[in-house]
Amino acid sequence: MTVEVQCEATQVAEVVVPQEELVAANKVIEEVEVNEKVKEDEEEESKPNTIEKSSSYREESNFLSDLKENEKKALNELKSIVEEAILGNTLFKKEETKKSQEEEGKNEENRDTDGGNIEGKEEVNEGDLDVVEVDKEISIWGVPLLPSKGDEKTNVVLLKFLRARDYKVNESFEMLKKTLQWRKDFNIQSILEEDLGSDLAPAAYMSGVDNQGHPICYNIFGVLDDEEIYNKTFGTEEKRNQFLRWRVQLMEKGIQQLDFKAGGVSSLLQINDLKNSPGPSKKEVRVATKQAVDLLQDNYPEFVAKNIFINVPFWYYAVHSLLSPFLTQRTKSKFVFARPAKVTETLLKYIPIHEIPIQYGGLKRENDFEFTVSDCEASEILLKAGSTETIEIPAVDVESTFIWDVTIVGREVSYKEEFVPEDETSYTIIIQKDKKVSSTIRNTFKNTEAGKVVLTIKNSSSKKKKAFYRHKIKK
Repeated sequence: MTVEVQCEATQVAEVVVPQEELVAANKVIEEVEVNEKVKEDEEEESKPNTIEKSSSYREESNFLSDLKENEKKALNELKSIVEEAILGNTLFKKEETKKSQEEEGKNEENRDTDGGNIEGKEEVNEGDLDVVEVDKEISIWGVPLLPSKGDEKTNVVLLKFLRARDYKVNESFEMLKKTLQWRKDFNIQSILEEDLGSDLAPAAYMSGVDNQGHPICYNIFGVLDDEEIYNKTFGTEEKRNQFLRWRVQLMEKGIQQLDFKAGGVSSLLQINDLKNSPGPSKKEVRVATKQAVDLLQDNYPEFVAKNIFINVPFWYYAVHSLLSPFLTQRTKSKFVFARPAKVTETLLKYIPIHEIPIQYGGLKRENDFEFTVSDCEASEILLKAGSTETIEIPAVDVESTFIWDVTIVGREVSYKEEFVPEDETSYTIIIQKDKKVSSTIRNTFKNTEAGKVVLTIKNSSSKKKKAFYRHKIKK
C-alpha cells in the first residue's frame, strides 16, 4: 500500500487496487451509501462536490530556475551519484560487471601467452578495467543519463525519480537503479516491435492530446469484463504475462510522444472509464492488473499529469474517502472524479472538444475521413435556460454537399435541422425533424439551390448548457 501511494505513476488499473484491498469493507461502504446518500439523485450530480478538482493542473516546473534550493541541492547530489555510478560501472548488478572483467582478464592472458611483452605493457588493475568498460551511452527513454553530457533532458528524467521519492536522494537513486535493471531484464529494447495481439486494443489505447499537449491514454475497464476477452487474456499464466508486456508496450508507445524538455511535455493524461468495471469475482483480472500497476508505478515515476476517473459509481467515492488519508498530497492533486452525468463537462476542463471521443460527448471519431486535424476547430455557443439558439450554415454554391457536427454538453435538448432556400417562393426542406438528442450528431445535405442550413437547438431545461459545432463543404 505504501509503495503505491508514494510512487506517483498511477496507471491502467489504479482503481482496481483499492477494490481488491478493500473487498472486506464492501459491506461497510454499502451501509454508508444507503444511510448517508440514499436521497442523492441526478439533480444533485450538478453540485460542485461531485467532481474532485485538483489544486493545480500544471505540472511542477522542470526549469532549474524554478526549483527550490533544497530541490536543486537534491538534483545536484543525484547527478553526482549517477555520474559516479556510470563511470564506476556500478549502475547494474555486480554479476554482470564481474563477468565482463573475467572475460577481459582471459583476453589479456591469451595475449600474454601469444608472446606479448609483459614488461612493456601498461599495468591494468581492476579499477582501470571498470573505466575501460564503462558505457557512457546509458540512457532511458532515449535520454542520456550521464550528467556530464550536459543534456537538459537528463535533469527532467532525474527530477521524476526525485519527486517520486519526495526528493530523498538515496531512495531516488535506488529506484533509478531498479528501473534500469528491470528494463534490461524485461527486454524493453524490443518491446515496441513485438506483436502482442489486438484483443486488448479496446481496453487501453492512446488517442489525441489535451489542452497542454499531453498525450491521452484511455483505460476502459468494462472491456475486461467481457468473457471472451477475459478467457483469451487471463486464462493462463502465459497469457497474463503477455498482458503485462502489452500494457508496458502501450506505456512505451505513449512515452515516444514526449520530448522531456524543461518547458515541454514529459507526462501523459490518464482517462479511466469505470463503467461496467469487472467485479471481485474476476480474480485473474484483479491479479494481472495489480501486477501491471506495480510495474508501472515502480518503473514509470511521475508520468501522469492528471488521472481522471469517469463514469464513477457512487460506491467509489466512499472507497476513496477511506483511502484518502493514506495518499500523498501530490497524488491527490492529480485525481479528478466524474459521475456519468458530468463526464463531458469534466473532460472539457482538460481536453478540447475535438479531441474528446463521441462516446464521451465530444466530436472525435476514430478514423474520421471527413474532418481532419487542420479543420477540426469547433465553435461554442451558450444555451441559456429556456432559450432557443440557431446555427446557420451558408449554402450559396449550388450542388454542394455540406457536413456538420453538433454536440451538446448536458444533452437532452430539442434539436432540428432544415434547409431554408434563398428564394422565398421555394419550400423549406426538413433535414431532421424536431427530436430530443442525447448524443453527438453528424449529418450531411446537398443543396440544389442557394440558401442556408439552419440548426435549431431548444433548451427547455432550467440549466445552462453549451453546444459545440463545426461544418465544412464535403469534398
